[in-house]
Amino acid sequence: MPETMAAFPFWVLALDYILGVIMWTLIGRAAMNIFLPEDSSFFFMRFFVRVTNPILKLFRPVTPGFLLEPLVPVYVAWFFFMIRFYLMPWLLGYSVMGMLSFPLESEIAGVLYQVFGGN
Repeated sequence: MPETMAAFPFWVLALDYILGVIMWTLIGRAAMNIFLPEDSSFFFMRFFVRVTNPILKLFRPVTPGFLLEPLVPVYVAWFFFMIRFYLMPWLLGYSVMGMLSFPLESEIAGVLYQVFGGN
């Protein structure tokens, strides 16, 4: 485990990973919806719709009615971004916003760097 990851308790990393996966799944649904309708038989689209529908239903009370339906997953993903970037570091007592931001993406970027560009 990289030293930056070891600085955080396991539950913090687990929570960020869960929130990150939800955020990216919502973004994936919106991206897939550019090319496919929501009722498509393509298995990836069925997966995105099935997994994200409960989350979208949960956020329905705070989702503006004027949003186009394909943009609703991006709007909800924005909430998860805000929680991960601002709320989590603030609740954990970090004075600099972004101190804890995006361990999931940092880990993925580190792996990609090792595979494709690292020595």
